Amino acid sequence: MIDTHLHVWARARSSYRWLDDAPESLRADHSLEEGLAATAAHGFDRAVLVQADETLDETHYLLELAATDPRVAGAVCYLPLEDPALVVEQLPRMRATPGFVGVRNLTHDRPDADWILGAAQRRSLAYLEEFDVPLDYIAVSPRHIQNLTTLALEHPGLTIVLDHLGKPPVGLLTEYDRWADQLAEVAALHNVIAKISGIYPAPPADLNAPVTAEQMEAILTTVLATFGPDRLMLGSDWPMGTVAGGTDAALSVLVAAVDALDSDQADALRQRTATRVYRLQP
Repeated sequence: MIDTHLHVWARARSSYRWLDDAPESLRADHSLEEGLAATAAHGFDRAVLVQADETLDETHYLLELAATDPRVAGAVCYLPLEDPALVVEQLPRMRATPGFVGVRNLTHDRPDADWILGAAQRRSLAYLEEFDVPLDYIAVSPRHIQNLTTLALEHPGLTIVLDHLGKPPVGLLTEYDRWADQLAEVAALHNVIAKISGIYPAPPADLNAPVTAEQMEAILTTVLATFGPDRLMLGSDWPMGTVAGGTDAALSVLVAAVDALDSDQADALRQRTATRVYRLQP
């Protein structure tokens, strides 16, 4: 089973400034060995590393890990989308680097929710489309999801991977319905893939509690009906789940919900979609 969303960080390798305001348990280094051990306990045997800092130093760090540990299936790395000249300079080299499978920016951390729609960013996305490199996209608000629709329509040849299902507002019924409606619109665009990952209770719920089995089953039913299994993949979001009820609780609920599916659906979520979208080696 492939974990398509595992974070690691070493603060000696990159700045990770956002960690200064993060819960204390996240501020320490989180190693590849720790992450793989935590997720292996729930059946994951390979992982795609996903960027957690906007520096090329971290990009090089992730690619080093991908080159040295066969359990790393690939790495979604940072390139500065606001600098299309650098993106087009780096992409051929990155594309030829073993382990490089995609690009991501911390879109959700920017004050401007429309940052991704900037002219420079769109030129960079056109280069990703040209070089057939997937974009991982973080959406934590309805505006972010709306912008995803705009980008997917403007760049029909660009594969866009929606991280964390666009953050479903678990426990907030009226907002949940709006999220489900927006997700159905996004799912109608066939160049969008979605990760079932990083699903936690929404404020004002207890943020230290895991999502319940019933909530996870409802989310899975919703996304299977809209995306279908071959456009869905699983991710642990380790170590972020360590502050949302704990990794074991979160992954137990997720894996149990997938285990309840028929074998073809479960296989797509466990590995088939990720292998195709990120072009992973078997």
